[in-house]
Amino acid sequence: MQSVDLTNHFLIAMPAMADPFFSKTLTYICEHNEQGALGLVVNRPIDLTLKDLFDQLGISSDDEAAGGLQIMFGGPVQLDRGFVLHQPVGDWQSTMIVNQEVGLTTSLDILRAIASGDSPKRIMVALGYSGWAPGQIEHELSQNAWLTVPASPTIIFELPSEERLTAAMHSLGIDFSSLSDEVGHS
Repeated sequence: MQSVDLTNHFLIAMPAMADPFFSKTLTYICEHNEQGALGLVVNRPIDLTLKDLFDQLGISSDDEAAGGLQIMFGGPVQLDRGFVLHQPVGDWQSTMIVNQEVGLTTSLDILRAIASGDSPKRIMVALGYSGWAPGQIEHELSQNAWLTVPASPTIIFELPSEERLTAAMHSLGIDFSSLSDEVGHS
């Protein structure tokens, strides 16, 4: 099977996706290499705001606008852990650099900075992440579980969560409602 690097790509769940964690999701791949892949679902808000998270962590917030930010379900792994996708990358204690523009930080220092109004320009906060074993994404792609498209920070950071999947589909020139459960190989 040909190796492909899907870092900084979206995975669009196909309509036949039976896994309830990923049905109708748009997942941003933060890292994909021979060890597997890590991504965040970017279009599934949970019933929690950033202020709620700050309260749970005992962080006082001066930034009311950031406090209203909806938290996303990032995936079924480590649901008790926060992941902040942000632009620019910045200099935080624990950041995975996705590319020159986007970082993924898991350390509390970024949440404290957001709370004090010293946030990166654009952020998305998720609880949990999506993980794949080596070769698993490639196998799932061969089974037509996903479509892939290069990611756009605009879709992640500027669009409401309910519009992100449709926008990613449109970047491929596809309308989600026109997809069938059966897709052939070309």
